[in-house]
Amino acid sequence: MNRVAITGAGTVNALGGDVASTCEALREGRCAIGPLAFRDADRLSVRIGAQVHGWAPQGRFTPRQLSLYDRYTQFAVDAARQAVAQSGLDFRGDLGLRAGVVLGTAGGGVATGDDSYRAVYQDRRNKVHPFVVPRLMHNAAAAHLGIEWGLRGPGLTVSTACASSNHAMGLAFQMIRSGAATAMLTGGADAMLCFGGVKAWEALRVMSDEACRPFSANRSGMVMGEGAGILVFEDWDHARARGADILAEVAGFAMTSDAGDIVLPSQDGAQRAIAGALRDARLNPEEIGYINAHGSATLANDRTECAAISQAFGALAGRLMVSSTKSMHGHLIGGTGAVEALACLMALRQGVIAPTIGYQQPDPDCALDVVPNTARQAKVAAALSNAFGFGGVNAVIAFRKA
Repeated sequence: MNRVAITGAGTVNALGGDVASTCEALREGRCAIGPLAFRDADRLSVRIGAQVHGWAPQGRFTPRQLSLYDRYTQFAVDAARQAVAQSGLDFRGDLGLRAGVVLGTAGGGVATGDDSYRAVYQDRRNKVHPFVVPRLMHNAAAAHLGIEWGLRGPGLTVSTACASSNHAMGLAFQMIRSGAATAMLTGGADAMLCFGGVKAWEALRVMSDEACRPFSANRSGMVMGEGAGILVFEDWDHARARGADILAEVAGFAMTSDAGDIVLPSQDGAQRAIAGALRDARLNPEEIGYINAHGSATLANDRTECAAISQAFGALAGRLMVSSTKSMHGHLIGGTGAVEALACLMALRQGVIAPTIGYQQPDPDCALDVVPNTARQAKVAAALSNAFGFGGVNAVIAFRKA
């Protein structure tokens, strides 16, 4: 089996418009959660989120592209431009035939759908934009990445709720490891921060109207974010042969299903995914120094995840650093795992562990080292990133220091 390197990374999220600014914010424990600013936000019960403010697509894309790109696609393409530039790959010629894209998204073009429904039902227009369907379809962002770089290998989109990005990265990893591709653009994007998107999530009664406090006894629910994270996965030998700067190694991946409840998580399913990622990476539990937790700040997730980590690591669980960066950049839903992978890269390359901010009161059912409120310096050789989604889907990816 081929080894898999990460040779490029890019992001657009509420903490920053690139990897450097995002990592700086993570180190500082900066919170990007604040008041929402979009049409009809005053009609919402939950009026906070980690919104990307000041986004100016006109300076980034042509008029033709803007007619085709929903907000989530804009985020994905911009992040991919950063990642490809860092990787130094040129996809012209034969490499384009052996390169592809797998992206995750939970909602696709939610803003496009929201605007179109408003036009038809509220404003009583009889026509919508002719590109509504190609803007809102879930595979739009992946398709546009393929078009922009001429990626003529595998091209698909994964939609598994909050686990979408991790599933996408895991599939990209498996394609390169098996020899089916030489390089892949992967990660995810979502942009659900619009009236209809937030209103739908409000109905679930899992959202906080004040702050995101994962693992804290006084947690009050999740806070939605938006954005994208894109990574370049590449065959290790191919990357070494061209002298690429390898950011980290993708070491293993596992996915499981709870087959239990559509919204309530399962400790068993999460634990099996964690243990499976360790086996697939051929890593011993003691080699893991950091876990970027799913850490959504809901009671059900936090306690279930902590129990699963404790079960998977046993007596070693107490020495693990486990943090949730959703406390800073919010929950990007289908895009969240890709942005959280950046925290793993930061731990491996810079020895900086992103904190769980907003932590105020210990929860006896979450008795792990959650790196409360302040970043920490530590040497980390390997890290895990957890992602668990509605539908009882679990995806855990393992990274190793290059």
